Amino acid sequence: MPASAAGLAADFTAFRHYLQTERGLAANSILAYGRDLERFAVWAAKSRLKNYLQPNVADLIRYLSYLREEKLAPPSVARHLIALKMFYRYLRLEERVAQNTVDQLSAPALWERIPQVLSPQSVEKLLAGPQPLERFYLRDRAILETLYATGSRASEVVSLKMADLYLDSSFCRCLGKGNKQRVVPLGKPAVAALRAYLQNQRPKLVRARGEVPWVFISRGGRALTREMLWILVKKYVSRAGLNAKVSPHTLRHSFATHLLAGGADLRMVQELLGHANIRTTQHYTHVDRDRLQAIHRRFHPRGK
Repeated sequence: MPASAAGLAADFTAFRHYLQTERGLAANSILAYGRDLERFAVWAAKSRLKNYLQPNVADLIRYLSYLREEKLAPPSVARHLIALKMFYRYLRLEERVAQNTVDQLSAPALWERIPQVLSPQSVEKLLAGPQPLERFYLRDRAILETLYATGSRASEVVSLKMADLYLDSSFCRCLGKGNKQRVVPLGKPAVAALRAYLQNQRPKLVRARGEVPWVFISRGGRALTREMLWILVKKYVSRAGLNAKVSPHTLRHSFATHLLAGGADLRMVQELLGHANIRTTQHYTHVDRDRLQAIHRRFHPRGK
């Protein structure tokens, strides 16, 4: 048995003893925690986890993906994560791990039940859904690229206005919940798709009503609604042969998960998503655009 596996097994034994003697848990509860932690041990061996005493965010995301691949129900996934969280808190009490390990395990975004996350390969299939011979090929491709490139909510994408696009600088301005603005970088694929749509199709769509402020519009020159965007995404989800539960919000979850799995800082991802518990800015000029763009280019699968 490798030294790391032997050490993990020894710590599991000590943890079960701690639950019994110091926490007074029932025998069935201790057995349940043991089974859940054994699954972590199996994953650690398969994935060749370098040091179980120093897991990083990318390790935890990979373990979360492994639990989903095992077809566990959401309550079971949550229970496994709680067991792991308690185990690392015990190791902290024993001064076996550093404080930052517990902080990572306690981060809410890591323990949230994400309903659906696509692999980068599945995202590529979805983005390739619109076909050149289709009437709204350019618009639909630009919409899908924008959803994934920015991690924006469906409401933010349909509300996107021409004045919010800064394609020469590769970023856009999003208006999120509470009317809070944030600046999100755009990778080259998204910029190219948007340019093609704006130059070759949008002018034809606005003829019916004259110029309108929204970026994405219907054939009648009206702004798309969230419902229309939902139907559009579902169309290409079906074409790509993906899970029927995939929705526009799935691309937002995938955006965040892929960045974290690539090693991006959790706080920077929250800033890109515009979460309320991160200090966001009302004016895009207050955000360090170069810093955000560097993060985006480094960690996003389509950021380059």
